[in-house]
Amino acid sequence: MLSVPRNLLKTNASALVQLLRIADPVIIVVVGWAAQWIYLGTAIAPPTYWVAMLAVALISLAVFPATGLYRPQRGGSLIEDLRSLASGWLTLLAIAVFLVFVTKSGDLFSRVWVAIWFACGFVLQAAVRLGFRLVLRFLRRRGYNLRHICIVGAGELGREVVLRLRRAPWTGLQLRGFYDDAPELAGGNVDGVPVLGTIDRLSADLERNDLDQVWIALPLRAEERIRQLVRDLRAHPVQVRYVPDIFGFQLLRHSFSEVAGMPVIGLTDTPLEGFQRVLKTLEDYVLGGAAVLLASPLLCAIAAGIKLTSRGPILYRQERVTWNGRRFTMVKFRSMPIDSESHSGPVWSRQSDPRATWFGALLRRYSLDELPQLFNVLHGDMSLVGPRPERPEFVAQFRQEIPGYMQKHMVKAGITGWAQVNDLRGSSDLSKRIQYDLYYIDNWSVWFDLRILALTVWHVFRSRNAY
Repeated sequence: MLSVPRNLLKTNASALVQLLRIADPVIIVVVGWAAQWIYLGTAIAPPTYWVAMLAVALISLAVFPATGLYRPQRGGSLIEDLRSLASGWLTLLAIAVFLVFVTKSGDLFSRVWVAIWFACGFVLQAAVRLGFRLVLRFLRRRGYNLRHICIVGAGELGREVVLRLRRAPWTGLQLRGFYDDAPELAGGNVDGVPVLGTIDRLSADLERNDLDQVWIALPLRAEERIRQLVRDLRAHPVQVRYVPDIFGFQLLRHSFSEVAGMPVIGLTDTPLEGFQRVLKTLEDYVLGGAAVLLASPLLCAIAAGIKLTSRGPILYRQERVTWNGRRFTMVKFRSMPIDSESHSGPVWSRQSDPRATWFGALLRRYSLDELPQLFNVLHGDMSLVGPRPERPEFVAQFRQEIPGYMQKHMVKAGITGWAQVNDLRGSSDLSKRIQYDLYYIDNWSVWFDLRILALTVWHVFRSRNAY
């Protein structure tokens, strides 16, 4: 049995964060020293290596907080923490490469040492954070480091809050009960949570109960009641949290920010902002350029095959719609006769399209006709990963028929996407495909992109809906 007070961690939460702030640069220096010992075989590091290690450690003091690494973690997932950590290390690497380039000091450092240093530094810091979380979960299961909360409002929004907190017991948020003005609820239970009384009783109860937080979960129409409650709660040393009544909206990567001194909730945001936009661009140019180089013999062979099997140009150009509804010219290897739409007009492509030439059908079967879109990526019109672009004629039709269809254009169109690797392409259900596209936007990360790219090759060969 632990003998320390159960609120010890709570009262020293900020000290624990400061400890991490100190430990991180120390880890950078220690791992850098250990890496050179392992690789160079000596415990005595050259002076230039010490300068590099100390410089990176000092820069991390500014970079890591900027990536949100030290924000309050209660309620945050480990994935979010690792994502911030990875962003911090990638930023440190970019700054280090820039400084080495500017100072022309690249010959002074071993590239293998740098690779070991950065890779092991990230892994060790990730392990420290994982261990920290495991210790906190262990303590919370035994009644330590908890936050005791009550919820004002036992309606639909309040019940949604309870449901989500029950799904995340590791947060250490212990629910005492509801307060609600509905007289029929007083003294009863809502979803297994006791209703402690009316909202007017809350202030008196706070004098007697050891509550840490009050969560207000009242509907938007109760604005005046919320204002009065906030005024009353100012007389108590308790944290007040407001849960916006936005669960009924179709949210897309929503955010909370401040604009001109005003708190603003973004209900539909694009991930292509700020540093994330830089990462996405680097991903497209680096991987896209490498793909063009690797695929260049195949590109030449396909071009020759098209020229030998049918008359007309090698490439097929078509207007499509991408980010922010902007139109661009997408290029593909031509897989159909040049007059395939001369009489029908724009026609939706379908599986095993009979209009394709025999060589074009082979290209479409394995999606090889899409390869020239790598040049669209390098031109900046498309991304390697994103929702597939459609022709303007179909966009005008689908925006009226499919709820949320236009929100797919909040990111660049892609050669492949989350819908495609889940076998939603060709003649598949368009409404379901849009759901997958919006899920991708709402959960975008570089790691998600890499996962999709890894799955793409496999799904090209096994997809039932290739066309």
